[in-house]
Amino acid sequence: MRIDKIAMATGHEKIETNIGLMAALILALVCVGGLVQIVPLFFQHSTTEPVAGLKPYTALELVGRDVYIREGCYVCHSQMIRPFRAETERYGHYSVAGEFVYDHPFQWGSKRTGPDLARVGGRYSNEWHVAHLLNPRDVVPESIMPAYPWFAERPADPGDIRYRMQVLRRLGLPYTDAEIDAAPAQLAGKSEMDAMVAYLQILGTSIKTRR
Repeated sequence: MRIDKIAMATGHEKIETNIGLMAALILALVCVGGLVQIVPLFFQHSTTEPVAGLKPYTALELVGRDVYIREGCYVCHSQMIRPFRAETERYGHYSVAGEFVYDHPFQWGSKRTGPDLARVGGRYSNEWHVAHLLNPRDVVPESIMPAYPWFAERPADPGDIRYRMQVLRRLGLPYTDAEIDAAPAQLAGKSEMDAMVAYLQILGTSIKTRR
C-alpha cells in the first residue's frame, strides 16, 4: 500500500515538474472534453435545421446586416435571449438554435449596453427606427446610443452582393438563381438606412409569440 502511494506521488511529481508534459496532457484533456461537448451537436436536428418559417435574408436585409456589423452594433446589443423569466418577460420567447442556421457569423453578442435585439422585428414601425437611428434621444431621451445620420445619405451599395449570396448558398442558404440575379435591382435607389431598418425588422420574426 505504501509502495503504491509512493509510486503515485512519484507519477504526479513527474507531471508537475515537467511543464512540457503537463501542457501536453492539459491540451489532450481540453481536446477530448471539447469534442465530447461539440460533436454531438452536429447530429441534433434542433441545432442544424432551421425553424419552421425561417427564410434567408433578402439582398436588402443582407446589406443591412453588413452595416450592423460594420458599425459594431453587436458590441452593445446582443441577439440572444436566455431561457430565464427575467429575459422572456422583457424580450419575448427565448432564442433557439434553429433561428441562427442562416447567420454567418451569428450576432449573439456578449454585452448589453443597449437592449437585446433578438425579437425587435415588428415591435416598432419603420418610421420609429429611422428616427431612432438619426437621433436616438428623439425617441428614447435617456439613450446613450450614438446617432447614425449618414445611413440616410449613403446608398445601399450592391457591390458584390450576387457573389456573396452565391457563397452563402454554398454554405447552405437556399437562395435561388432568380433571387441572386435580382439582388442588385432590389438595392437600386435604397439607402443604408433602408437596409438597416429592413434587417432590424426581420430579427426574431421566424418565431411568433404573443406580447
